[in-house]
Amino acid sequence: MPLNRAIVVTLFDWGVGVAASEFTAGVRLTGEQRLDWLRLIRSENIGPRTFRTLINRYGSARAALDALPELARRGGALKPARVCPREQAERELEASRRFGIILIALGEPDYPERLRMIDDTPPLVGVRGKISVMTSNMVALVGSRNASAAGVKFAERIAHELSDAGFVIASGLARGIDAAAHRASLAGGTVAVLAGGHDHIYPAEHAPLLESILPAGAAVTEMPLGWEPRAHDFPRRNRLISGLALGVVIVEAARRSGSLITARMALEQGREVFAVPGSPLDPRAEGTNGLLKQGATLVTEAADVVNVLQPILGQRFEQLAQESEDGPDDVALPVSEPATSDRARIVGLLGPTPVSIDDLVRLSNSSPAIVRTVLLELDIAGRLERHGGGLISLV
Repeated sequence: MPLNRAIVVTLFDWGVGVAASEFTAGVRLTGEQRLDWLRLIRSENIGPRTFRTLINRYGSARAALDALPELARRGGALKPARVCPREQAERELEASRRFGIILIALGEPDYPERLRMIDDTPPLVGVRGKISVMTSNMVALVGSRNASAAGVKFAERIAHELSDAGFVIASGLARGIDAAAHRASLAGGTVAVLAGGHDHIYPAEHAPLLESILPAGAAVTEMPLGWEPRAHDFPRRNRLISGLALGVVIVEAARRSGSLITARMALEQGREVFAVPGSPLDPRAEGTNGLLKQGATLVTEAADVVNVLQPILGQRFEQLAQESEDGPDDVALPVSEPATSDRARIVGLLGPTPVSIDDLVRLSNSSPAIVRTVLLELDIAGRLERHGGGLISLV
């Protein structure tokens, strides 16, 4: 499979049938709606995919919050669903305001266009700095933390040239290549994607670098204040780095590295993947040289990136534009409630081995709507595990 391919996913094409809901593009949430959204995404077992399924099913975060306890019970939860209390969400909103953080909701005008196209787009992102930079055309530039001097020098050069060409550089504020990319693009604007909360910068020594980013750029995260990043939060962050950008440039990457995870996520999101060749004798080039063998675009200068991205910028995302004009359906679709026998049959087909939802629909002889409802119940009960390629299994 070639690494470079274009995929356009519309805001409302999420496979569950869209009701008249709070996802309407271009409309800002009210204060109460924003509070409800925050409560829903901070509730137990609610991730981006489950969040959007709930909003599409119930039309609003408030209605979804009311439905959580019963859904968890049907899914076989061993204890009542933990719904984020209103007071906790109010405290987070107030703390965010004091910290200078703006919480931007999916569908609002300031929400990054390309980020809302990915499959697991965060419903709320916390942004600090120059908000307008979030809607700019971005190129992600990532690489080894233990970078070579040559790798750092090249990252600085290409970041500076891409910034001069009008692109905002997105990266992860990590040591090595990421930091070099940020520093070289400060004047033109750069976006630091954080794995933790805005008050838990990693690495800590890059806090001054982040402060220098904010006047012309921004810091963004989906995590709440107080969240200290853990190992599994970095791949989650990486999907945002690639999701924000038109393409991802990998400067140096070992055979097993976070940068290659970013490249894989970029491929899954339909982003362009670029790689800088390196010496076969340097283990920091094994990953990038491997990407080139798989079809990534070879990069030796900024023009190699610009020449690929310019035609993409010239394309009209007709499908997305049409959805934005038409908006969602005016009438909510009827909710499909599974019978006890349906639920037992679908759960019985699941186990520790990942299977596809299509196979589950076929083998259970149930409608897709019924299968999705049962999976939603299991998800909220904490009994469902999601894998790459749309596969699922029981925990």
